[in-house]
Amino acid sequence: MNSTYENKPDSSEFAAPYLYGGQAVIEGVMIRGRHFSCVAARRPNGELTHKVTPLSNIFTGRFRQIPLLRGILILAETLALGMKALAYSTNVQLEDEGQELGGWSLAIMITISLTLAVGLFFLVPLLVSIGFEHFVESAILSNIVEGLVRLVVFLLYIWGIGFIRDIRRVFAYHGAEHMTVKTYESGQRLQVSNIRAHSTAHPRCGTAFLLTVMVVAIFTFIWLGRPALPWLIASRLFLIPLIASIAYETIRYTASHQKHPLVRLIVMPNLMLQKLTTREPEDAQIEVAIHAMETAIAADVGYESR
Repeated sequence: MNSTYENKPDSSEFAAPYLYGGQAVIEGVMIRGRHFSCVAARRPNGELTHKVTPLSNIFTGRFRQIPLLRGILILAETLALGMKALAYSTNVQLEDEGQELGGWSLAIMITISLTLAVGLFFLVPLLVSIGFEHFVESAILSNIVEGLVRLVVFLLYIWGIGFIRDIRRVFAYHGAEHMTVKTYESGQRLQVSNIRAHSTAHPRCGTAFLLTVMVVAIFTFIWLGRPALPWLIASRLFLIPLIASIAYETIRYTASHQKHPLVRLIVMPNLMLQKLTTREPEDAQIEVAIHAMETAIAADVGYESR
């Protein structure tokens, strides 16, 4: 399947003016366009289905152009779009069983996921570093230990979930999403043979963003000293948006300056880490990514030509 619409726009004619991105979901791919997002998934019977959602003006307006603030907006939008896309793809897989993931289930899933993420990647390393304080009296060293523990926990988590069969399937869709986006960005027609020529790594990957968050957190917390425990916990929680914003600006800069030797050196760990979070996709998985990309592009072209 190389076509979603009989009169679909040629991707080579629509390349470059806007950077499309996305993420993998259960048996599917979500693509975020300029005005719409599209999540495409494959039903258990093999059929393709999709859902197009207009983007909120909150995330597409002038505030998105303000450095640092846009990082917070993009993080919020990514979480919202990602969870909705995951809910849709899950419901597609549950159709044959007559089940459905409802609004309350989605809200509970988001709450649990965020709580576990904050606890695992921010509070657990902090508690470990508190135990380290009994051996040294240096606040800087304690904060460095905390940062290194956070980085190790993150890497072990990424490595560990790769052994789960269903996650490996998602990682393959992750690779298909990256390869399809890179094909679009190169101005090539979206077809399996062209997409196969690209690697599964992409400099604007969410994995790269998360690794950058871990590194930025080290350099942020290292200078905050070691106040009382309530203040330590508060600083780790309330500075997450700022850290995410700095990480986003870093990813944005490096992605647009990839030809600079120093930038290539900086992004190398990000690209290497994606070997853990992507897999070579099957042709059928690439077809899902093509469907999502072409549908998102068609929705944007239709909106902009009104």
